[in-house]
Amino acid sequence: MRSFRTPEGVTLGVEHFGDAAAPLVLLAGGTTMLSWPDALCESLARGGRHVVRYDLRDSGASTTVDPEAPAYTLRDLAADAAALARGLDDRPAHLAGIGVGGMVAQVAALDHPDAFCALTLAGTRPVAPGPVDNDLPDHDAATMTRRFALPKPDWSDRAAVAEFAAAAAAVFGDDPGAARATAERVFERTPGTAPAVQMANQLGMVFARLDCTPRWRERLAELAIPTLVVHGRHNRFFPVGNGEALAREIPGARLLVLEQAATAIPAASADEVAAAMLAL
Repeated sequence: MRSFRTPEGVTLGVEHFGDAAAPLVLLAGGTTMLSWPDALCESLARGGRHVVRYDLRDSGASTTVDPEAPAYTLRDLAADAAALARGLDDRPAHLAGIGVGGMVAQVAALDHPDAFCALTLAGTRPVAPGPVDNDLPDHDAATMTRRFALPKPDWSDRAAVAEFAAAAAAVFGDDPGAARATAERVFERTPGTAPAVQMANQLGMVFARLDCTPRWRERLAELAIPTLVVHGRHNRFFPVGNGEALAREIPGARLLVLEQAATAIPAASADEVAAAMLAL
């Protein structure tokens, strides 16, 4: 684990795979870097890429101040991605974002086009958290009801947090065992056991309080770099129609639907996703 300090003085926790001299693939976490499976990072590295995954602010090894009242915006997170890309390589990077990290990636590619040469958007949508556009499918209502019916864990208890993550994964159609293992790793990387900080790391709750204006969906046609949209067929949080909309609205974008996946990228799909990313 290493760190990178942006020109604005923000420290980002980063992890490297592959040869640092190879073309850069930058993976924006959603919100922690562990949203990107080890198997995918390793597959990309075997394909001849320098892979760097990183934590967004207020998560993991990155600067954490107050996840309940973030003093920055979505645009600041996008600027972090561009600063990291420029700081790691003098060539434009392939930027990838998953979940809410995909929102960061869209804005970064739009606002800092010189920093990026390709874009991958996984399990995300073209609008910010909150009310969705009428033509986009919202979170599956029955699934969200089941998810919010789960009793909240003691966020300072590693085992309780891991079991909660496993139960939530089962509700969403993801692998409970994989979710449990990831939650344990996230817990161990979180700076302290304060409930707000642990919850932000596990759930990315800081995005519920983040200023994500202005809208960017209407600008997607400006993107002029090769783009891959990856979406799980059974994603109940951001249903697949959101990925389909992204692929329609970004010129020349390719849509890869993972027929057996939900919100997470399963380890079994890592090579398929990596091959599609390497082909950009």
